[in-house]
Amino acid sequence: MISENTVYKYMDDVGERIRIIYIDEPKDEFAFVSLDIEFCMPKWEKLSKIKEEIDNNVLVKISDPYLKSIDENSISQLEREKRDSYWKIVSDVYENRLLEILKSKTRAKVIQDISEISGMADITLKRIFSKFWKRGMSKNALLPDYKKLGGKGKEKKLSDKKIGKPRRVDANGDVVIGINVTEDIKRQFELAIEKCYRDSNKISLVETYNYVLTHFFSDPIIKNGEKDFIVWDKDRIPTYDQFYYWFKKFKDPKKDIIFRDGIKEFELNNRELLSNSTIETNGPGTRFQVDATVADVYLVSSLDRNRIIGRPVVYAIIDVFSRLVTGIYAGLEGPSWMGAMMALDNMISDKVEFCKSYGININEEQWPAHHLPDILIADRGEFEGYSVENLINNLNIKVENTPPYRGDLKGIVERYFRTLNIKLKHMTPGAIQKEFRKRGDADYRLDATLTLEEFMKIFINLVIHHNKKIINEYPIEKEMLIDNVVATPLQLWNWGIENKKGRLRIVDREILRLNILPKGKASVSRAGIKFKGLYYGSKKALEEQWFIKSKVRSKEIVYDPRNMNNIYILHKDGRAFESCYLLEKSKQYKDCILEEIILNFELISELKEMQKSNQNQLNVDIDNEIRKIVKKAQIAKSKELDYGMSKSKRVKGIKDNRAVEKEFNREKESFRIEEEAKSSDKISEVISLPKINEKLEKKSNIGNSRIMEMIKKKRDERREK
Repeated sequence: MISENTVYKYMDDVGERIRIIYIDEPKDEFAFVSLDIEFCMPKWEKLSKIKEEIDNNVLVKISDPYLKSIDENSISQLEREKRDSYWKIVSDVYENRLLEILKSKTRAKVIQDISEISGMADITLKRIFSKFWKRGMSKNALLPDYKKLGGKGKEKKLSDKKIGKPRRVDANGDVVIGINVTEDIKRQFELAIEKCYRDSNKISLVETYNYVLTHFFSDPIIKNGEKDFIVWDKDRIPTYDQFYYWFKKFKDPKKDIIFRDGIKEFELNNRELLSNSTIETNGPGTRFQVDATVADVYLVSSLDRNRIIGRPVVYAIIDVFSRLVTGIYAGLEGPSWMGAMMALDNMISDKVEFCKSYGININEEQWPAHHLPDILIADRGEFEGYSVENLINNLNIKVENTPPYRGDLKGIVERYFRTLNIKLKHMTPGAIQKEFRKRGDADYRLDATLTLEEFMKIFINLVIHHNKKIINEYPIEKEMLIDNVVATPLQLWNWGIENKKGRLRIVDREILRLNILPKGKASVSRAGIKFKGLYYGSKKALEEQWFIKSKVRSKEIVYDPRNMNNIYILHKDGRAFESCYLLEKSKQYKDCILEEIILNFELISELKEMQKSNQNQLNVDIDNEIRKIVKKAQIAKSKELDYGMSKSKRVKGIKDNRAVEKEFNREKESFRIEEEAKSSDKISEVISLPKINEKLEKKSNIGNSRIMEMIKKKRDERREK
């Protein structure tokens, strides 16, 4: 199927690349732009022609050369302002005059009307739309190309010579040179803006400039008993234009409005609007609804079925036009961006492969959804804030957040959850049977039997059943009746693709994951790359010797909580990544999901905590035992110590003493396997000692006698014991 925003390449000598920007199925035509020219305007062709060219391999689908992940924090304030102003123009035209801007006959009129309202030149507006079509029709496609200019982020080096405007003559005929704005002066400007301008008193910018002059560029004097200020000469103070220039540099519209008008005013009239009131759909993919709920059934751990792990959180994404379920997720992650992220990933996945991973075989016709929508209707919370910015700006998905306590605005997905819980309540063990249990009632939690994977299999089968189920009270259109369409999600989906415009789009799964996967920070040491208690390695880490006294101590990574076999280090281009694999020391967690790994580490921690008091007692006992042995040895030493022997004499014979003790230990430790040796009544046979070494043989007779006396003494002590 041909989708909007898809890039194709002609397989001829020229190799022209084109982007599909609009498809009109009923009229059998589409609009496209060329990516290989600087200034591109839409052209129209027959849809049947491009299908024929694709079938004959004249035209081949290729990866989008402009699609990449852009971190919102890396965009400068000026770039963001430019992008947002261009986006307002483009989005207004797309909502109200889409076909007019795409058609060459009416395009000039649209450009002229915008020019009169915005004050922009016609050629500038054409460049804006050309960039939008050429670079992927997303909000970030309109970012200015400041990166191609030199000196990005660098300030001019100051010298004694005045920079900026040239010299001028004032009304008195005096030449005013002025001063350069140094780092100290910029800091003074910033302090004045923070203290004076950003205040509920709503002090004007001119008064803020006067505040700067009063406190930093004047001399205090006492006049008529009161403190007054004399401003310095003109060539020693910054001008208002200089102050205004740096005010624009420091400007933060959100911060200014909040401090001057209050947070309520900002939320009411100035915050970002990600929603609109219309609920119309033009076909499949125009609007998807997403929501989460806690299933009414308790599960058990896949590691130990005796352990109850609570109720799973279930996510579902449903197409508003057809009611087809387009994405699902069930896990232990409470309603959050992580759960929503996994549902979005499933939304664009191949459902045949997804079902096969759970041992369920289907064909594509049973679950054909693997697309991005134009609009995503969601709850406030996981789809509100910085986590969703990449989804909006890089993939051009509009997010409409419903107000609090307005589940009725997502009635389709809410109704699906009610049906799901009713089915679970009647069919699965461990399901909640009553909202409140009375005294003496059986605890249904003890009936929990299903693991998370088994619950997911049931969930998948319920989705496949839902996609074929007749929808009661669906507003059937006349055209549907003519085509004998029965109101089932699958038939509505297929009919809508054939007869409605829709907004279905396909995106590479890796690109989506780079935009939605949670990020984390992994530490690097000699033991490997550590994240969430697991250790990883990578080819790049070995080649660059990260683990051998490297300066690399940590790395920003993205990870998939459903499969922790790998984590990924993003490259700077936003498209490629380095895959890290589990090391042997963490292989016991292979194929485990993050929830189970965290649960296992918590169990280990609990077991250690339970043994902590025993360990403390063992440590105390061993210390006491050591002290007893040492004390006994000290008493024995005090009885035998010859206080008349000098220190040098005591340490002089260590080598000989060691040799004697070694021979004595050899005799004591030697094995005795003779039968007579077992009887304690028999007198032991005297064993002649072997020669110690050549040096001992050369010792005097007096020395030999002393050694023998020491051995006999030790032997007698052992016998007495």
